[in-house]
Amino acid sequence: MSTAPYLPASWGAALLVAFGTLWIALGIHLGRRSKDMEGFTVAGRNVGLALGAATAAATWITSNTVMLAPQFALQLGVWGMLAYCTASIGLFLFAPISARIRTLMPRGYTSAEFIRLRFGRVAHTIFMAISLFYGLTWLVSMAIAGGVLLESLSGIPYFFGMTAILATCVIYTLFGGMFAVIGTDFVQTVLIMFGVVLVGVLVLFEAPTEDIHQTLLERRPMLLDLAFPAALMALFNNLLFGVGEIFHSNVWWSRAFAFREGVAWKAYALAGVLWLPIPIAAGFLGLAAPALGINVVRPDVVGPTVAAEVLGQTGAVVIFLVVFCSLASSIDSLLAATGDLLTHEVVRPLLGTPSDRALRRSASMVIGALGIITWVVCLPWIHRVDRPWYEGDPVGSLATILFFAGPLVGSAIAPIATGLYSRRGNQTSVVIALLAGTGAGLWAYFQLGWYTAALVSAAVSVAVIALGLVTTAPSFEWSKLNPTGRGTNV
Repeated sequence: MSTAPYLPASWGAALLVAFGTLWIALGIHLGRRSKDMEGFTVAGRNVGLALGAATAAATWITSNTVMLAPQFALQLGVWGMLAYCTASIGLFLFAPISARIRTLMPRGYTSAEFIRLRFGRVAHTIFMAISLFYGLTWLVSMAIAGGVLLESLSGIPYFFGMTAILATCVIYTLFGGMFAVIGTDFVQTVLIMFGVVLVGVLVLFEAPTEDIHQTLLERRPMLLDLAFPAALMALFNNLLFGVGEIFHSNVWWSRAFAFREGVAWKAYALAGVLWLPIPIAAGFLGLAAPALGINVVRPDVVGPTVAAEVLGQTGAVVIFLVVFCSLASSIDSLLAATGDLLTHEVVRPLLGTPSDRALRRSASMVIGALGIITWVVCLPWIHRVDRPWYEGDPVGSLATILFFAGPLVGSAIAPIATGLYSRRGNQTSVVIALLAGTGAGLWAYFQLGWYTAALVSAAVSVAVIALGLVTTAPSFEWSKLNPTGRGTNV
């Protein structure tokens, strides 16, 4: 395998500048519709089905999909590739939940607002810590992935690639808010899906499935073993991790509030259908690597490596665009949603009764600060881009970064689900579920492996919540979730 970049640095820089300028111009133009704080944070609560499905799908097609799906396939085999596909189940399950959220909280803004109104301040504080840690972890993993991939594909130094991607997303999100995020996501979805499917089909011509199967049987039969223990654990862990991510994250709640009434469940269901083939196409590149005779030095970039090795500069350009679009669609969503979370749950109470203009200004400042914090946290990885990260881990690199949040998000699944549908449950059981689930998951992460953390966390949290449900009476009044009294309710 060639260790030289697949694109001249001048090509990479030109593509980076061109698409960075495009997203900034498009985002600022779309953001002109943000006339007030509600427009800035939830796009006026009037997003239709096409834009809704596109923004949900694009946000879920992250650079982790482009990198980790092939890596899972390369190191964990067929089950590994299918494990990444289970993340679509989170979108399918959230479809009816998003409709429920829209009904219970027609004027809501954040997931933490639900926790505060449903389970009290202590649970709200713990949930905020989980959400902010998760949001920063996802932001950091996106920025690191972008810097690494751009350097491996085009020779653009990690520092400049990572900085350019973050700066681009911060600028148009800061000025355009949710209108900019959703509008750019639509364009990015089309480019991502076209690029990934095109690369998968072209690689298939170079390495037919029968050749791949025969090569794996001869050289790496474990990858075809349906009883591969680590892969089976990864499958269920990734499923719960994906469900926990979507159930708790304000990225998805903010869209539920932004979608037009009656659109949310359709948008999330359609997004799941759109997203499902992407990790299959990307994972196929990992399975194809042995058959193509490609010596993979860095498993975390096996997908882009295969595409570039087989398709040359054309493949490298397509992957470059897919990576840039997937990064932008996720980073902008995280910036907007985490910014909303901090603005509404932290800044707003501190300001008392701020004017709409003051709150909008605060939201922009929070988004800018999040971008700076992410950039600072990403800087240490500038010295790690020439070798595989965390070499002792079964999968390593981005998996160890991203799945470290698994114990936290896994613990939130049961509290969110039962809190939305049951009038039973109490604050104490939710607090214990969040803390005990997170603690047990972190123990599993370090003692058993990253591929068990979310699984253990969710199991402990479910047990605690179940005990709380059977020991309390159905006393919660749904009207408390809609304190304004505006809109529909149950």
